[in-house]
Amino acid sequence: MTYFYYKTNTWGNSDQQVSEDTRKTWEFFAQKKNWRIVQLPNGYYQTECQSLNPDNEPSGEWTDVTRRETMESAEAAIDASIEHYKKRLDYAKGPKVVKTFK
Repeated sequence: MTYFYYKTNTWGNSDQQVSEDTRKTWEFFAQKKNWRIVQLPNGYYQTECQSLNPDNEPSGEWTDVTRRETMESAEAAIDASIEHYKKRLDYAKGPKVVKTFK
């Protein structure tokens, strides 16, 4: 039997903040220097991200993230992941005013 756990966040009030550890993790994943691509024996390319230890420092171990057929698609997957974490960091600052009325 599989159990699913769902958690939702709303940013309507600024009292709900992202923890400092989470923010540091997102900042780490948003840097391309913490990613790499390796070629597997079957010819596919695997994207990997460096792991963090409990002190939010690089551990030297790599965690596989995705597998792609080409080097270009593997790099595109890394770039998309980096953009994802940059957006999370931007949204963590709170709601962004996109239009005001007079």
